[in-house]
Amino acid sequence: MTYVYDGTFSGFLCCVYESYVNREDPLFFRTPEEGELTLLPERQVFTDPAHWTRVYDSLDRRISPTARRLVEDGFLTCMEERERALLELIRLGYEAGPSVTRRLQDERVYRVFRAVRALRNEAEQYRGFVRFSEFDGMLAGEIEPKNRVLSLIAPFFHARLCGETFLLFDRTHREALLHSGGRWRILADVSFQMERADERERQYRQLWTRFYDTVAIAQRENPVCRRTHMPKRFWDQLTELQPENRVTPSSPASGRSPAVPAGRSVPGIPPVPGRTAPGSDPGNSAGG
Repeated sequence: MTYVYDGTFSGFLCCVYESYVNREDPLFFRTPEEGELTLLPERQVFTDPAHWTRVYDSLDRRISPTARRLVEDGFLTCMEERERALLELIRLGYEAGPSVTRRLQDERVYRVFRAVRALRNEAEQYRGFVRFSEFDGMLAGEIEPKNRVLSLIAPFFHARLCGETFLLFDRTHREALLHSGGRWRILADVSFQMERADERERQYRQLWTRFYDTVAIAQRENPVCRRTHMPKRFWDQLTELQPENRVTPSSPASGRSPAVPAGRSVPGIPPVPGRTAPGSDPGNSAGG
């Protein structure tokens, strides 16, 4: 059996509900957009608030809050056959109870645990590797993660930039974290193209790159250690490592620092087309 659902976390919980109600063991899950051909019969699963709420509450009641969080974060990972792995974990949790999260010797548990650990590690890295640029009073940045990390890093940037309007675009999953007016939400199926930096923004980038080069100690350079703490897959997203931001003695920006921007009101953001992205909290796309 193949279950076809809308790709959201609440939609997946409805798949769990349908599998128990119909006494089915679906092997594959897909969204209508994927359109994969299969010889197995298909069941269209519609997202019903009453169904996913019942399953969501049961994760807390019949297993534990830790298990519920593991399932929530597991849905954000790039794990192969993600839905199938999470369904197996949930079924095991219903049988074993709270102890299921400690059964790391069981491959059904360890597979999800390993994927969630990679997700959380990647989110921690992006808390330090995100670089924003300013465009007419709005901050914008791009990342290219393996997992859907936006909902994990959103509270961090909300706390640090609570008074700012910013957008962080996930190139891999075409999702965007949009923050304005002290609130944030995540949108999916977003088309975004970063604008060309103006002269002041280029000066700021050169200033940051010069600081990065200045604090480096050539005698203690360790390329292996550097790649360990700053993997190369992040380098094309880091302002300080882009050649065009290097300041040389002959550069027009050499010896000149950007002026401190004057304080001004942050303009509002017009609505961005796109549906709500799957997040850890079913049915809730706003945070903060």
